[in-house]
Amino acid sequence: MHREKRLPKYRKIIDFIKGKITTGEWPIGSKIPSQRELAQSFEVNRSTVIAALEELTADGLIEGKLGMGTVVVNNTWTLLATTPPPDWSEYVRSGLHKPSMTAVQEINKREFQTDLMQLSKGELSPDMFPVDVMKQVMERVTRNLSGFGYEEPRGYLPLRQAVSDYVGRQGITASPSSVLIVSGALQALQLISVGLLHRGSTVFLEQPSYLNSLYVFQSAGMELAGLPMDRQGMIVQAIYARRKQEHGAILYTNPCFHNPTGILMTEKRRLELLRVCEEERLPVIEDDIYRELWTKEPPPLPLKARDKHGHVLYIGSLSKTLTPGLRIGWVVGPEPVIERLADIKMQTDYGASSLSQRVAEEWLASGWYEKHMQQVREQLVQRQEAAIQALKKHMTDLATWDVPLGGFFIWLKMNGKLSMMELFTAAMRQGILLNPGNIYGVTQEGYVRLSYGYAPIADLETGIERLSQIIRHLLKKHERA
Repeated sequence: MHREKRLPKYRKIIDFIKGKITTGEWPIGSKIPSQRELAQSFEVNRSTVIAALEELTADGLIEGKLGMGTVVVNNTWTLLATTPPPDWSEYVRSGLHKPSMTAVQEINKREFQTDLMQLSKGELSPDMFPVDVMKQVMERVTRNLSGFGYEEPRGYLPLRQAVSDYVGRQGITASPSSVLIVSGALQALQLISVGLLHRGSTVFLEQPSYLNSLYVFQSAGMELAGLPMDRQGMIVQAIYARRKQEHGAILYTNPCFHNPTGILMTEKRRLELLRVCEEERLPVIEDDIYRELWTKEPPPLPLKARDKHGHVLYIGSLSKTLTPGLRIGWVVGPEPVIERLADIKMQTDYGASSLSQRVAEEWLASGWYEKHMQQVREQLVQRQEAAIQALKKHMTDLATWDVPLGGFFIWLKMNGKLSMMELFTAAMRQGILLNPGNIYGVTQEGYVRLSYGYAPIADLETGIERLSQIIRHLLKKHERA
């Protein structure tokens, strides 16, 4: 009863309608009460009712029908029959805000709309794409081009040599035979999930964590165990407690400019994490795709650079630093593991694009990649400064945040009580696309991930100002409701 009093008013309406549908009192085809009737019944204004109905519509339970009003179009059984729900129970014991799946689908669709201010995209702006240099690279590749077909299972040997040399400059010793070329970091996670882990295995990972990694592991039948974070990164001591509860198979971490929080794991925390994982015999997947995006100074050495026993699988990619269009990434690990993953990859797609691999090799081997990254970092500094200044000017009283040391993301924590799905919907209506924290496995309301990597600086400044106005409006609306 006490919990019922704490529920937001719009949530009480949602629970009421869902209860009627779930128990069969309102079967499919039933017309639900009008907005006015619901507002009177729950003693709220119509905007609160509208917010509840929009969420139920997004869930696929109700739909507005011309000439009929709003009717029930699905119940839990029909939804289960058509779309198997994600199993979040092992990841977040208290459950996850259900509309997050709808939000992800909506974001994926809307990220290609040019009329929206893209404060959600985790990639570089097209303005930073080195068109002229890419043309030179393509010209050099085609000038030396001969007939080419499928590559060997581990990938184009000159590219694997270039990757070996590149990671060597990051402190990682790896011969070309310890490198597998993949079609982006996400494929690396898919190959590891289906090629190395038993169904039902537990994956330890940061909470919150990169949403696509969650889906990849879950699709492969993995159980997820979230570990808390502080400003130094994953809290390593939490592994011991969770290890007693779960039969952990592997640990996944994103230590450089973590997605979504932007946190950079410290040198001390990295050493501690590697020590505990070796002690617990817990293999590690190190997803290091944001490493080059530092803004002040290079990050600490990768976990893989300290790995003396083949304990760490290391993932890198060109998608976040050069272009996702090449679809080129790599996995570095023990040769038997790489051989196993290469076999699975051949079964999956018979290898990454031969042309893309040659282009990537030219970038890495020529030194152009490092020069490109210097220019990218300079522009990211400007973009981050513009975003932080706009936040200080318009949102100091509305939210708190830490200034990241690199990457694309600023993790905002709202000061007031506000539904992030309501904010997401309201912002989209005002031409702003952002990522609510719910989609990253956050169990409490109030978090938003803002990206300063993609939108033009003018859009960053305008978008943040407009976002502050939306938040103020919603807070006032809830005060009146």
